[in-house]
Amino acid sequence: MVKKLRKATDKRILRDDLVVLKNKDSRANYPHRLRRVRAVVEVDGQQREMEFLTNNLSWSAASVTDLYRCRWQIEVFFKQIKQSLQLCDFLGNSANAVRWQVWTALLLYVLMRFLSVMSGWNHSFTRLFTLLRAALWSKVDLWDLLRFCGTAGGHFRYLATPQDAYFPGFA
Repeated sequence: MVKKLRKATDKRILRDDLVVLKNKDSRANYPHRLRRVRAVVEVDGQQREMEFLTNNLSWSAASVTDLYRCRWQIEVFFKQIKQSLQLCDFLGNSANAVRWQVWTALLLYVLMRFLSVMSGWNHSFTRLFTLLRAALWSKVDLWDLLRFCGTAGGHFRYLATPQDAYFPGFA
């Protein structure tokens, strides 16, 4: 059963409904009332219509959508760390070994973000990580490496064009 909870004053909020589960088994598993907020949220620079389900009936609908937006940014942060720093395969099984690996990965992430900001890196974080991993055991100055790759001196779109490429045997 769905009942309109309150009139939204924010234009981003499309609906704010109170939901009570009707199925006997569902109600036995969760007898409390729920709240469904439908709102227009900006995700990756685009406006999207999303629904949020919560058991918090006291907050405003705008606060609920802002909370989920912030949680989404946290999820994206941890996904980026797991994918780029390969944090899913741990070398040890003890709590202390896992803790050390997570702290080391976070320290590496912060240092790489700092390097990215200081050098004016215009590419993705994954590309920076790949470049640094390839040059890890070489004795190379990082600033020179980033300049050599053509990223620290200017925007990468203006440094080379496909017309500048030379392919032997092609006219």
